[in-house]
Amino acid sequence: MNTQMENKAPNRLMSMATMKCPNCHKGSMYKNKSILPLNEFMVMPEHCEVCGLKFEIETGFWFGTGYVSYALSVGTIFVLAVIFALTYGFTWRNNSIFIFIGVMISALVLLQPWIMRFSRVLYIYVFVKYKSSAFK
Repeated sequence: MNTQMENKAPNRLMSMATMKCPNCHKGSMYKNKSILPLNEFMVMPEHCEVCGLKFEIETGFWFGTGYVSYALSVGTIFVLAVIFALTYGFTWRNNSIFIFIGVMISALVLLQPWIMRFSRVLYIYVFVKYKSSAFK
C-alpha cells in the first residue's frame, strides 16, 4: 500500500499553482518565491534543483509565453467585465465605462508580474509531462 502512494503522481494543478517543476513537481521554477524585487521576478534557475530538468528546453523557448500571457490578460479583462457588469453596470450616463477602463488597467498593471510568471508555468507544462526523461 505504501508503494502505491509513492508511485502516485502529485496533483498537477497544485504543482502549477505553486510554480513547481513540471517533471518532478518538487523543485521551484523561480529563484524568488515572491515577485519582489521586481527586477528579479522572472529569474529562473537553469536546471531544476531536484530532478535536473533544463527549463529552457531550446533557444527562444519562452517566446511562446507571450501568447499565453495575452490569453491570461484577456481572460482577466473578461472576468472583470462580468463582475463589473453584475455589480455596477455599464452605462454612458454615469461614465461607468470609463471607471471600468480605469479598474481594468489598474488590475492588469498589478497582476502583470504574476501573469508573466504563470504564463511560463502553463507553457512548460504543455511540453513536459510528469517524470519525463525527454528534455533532460
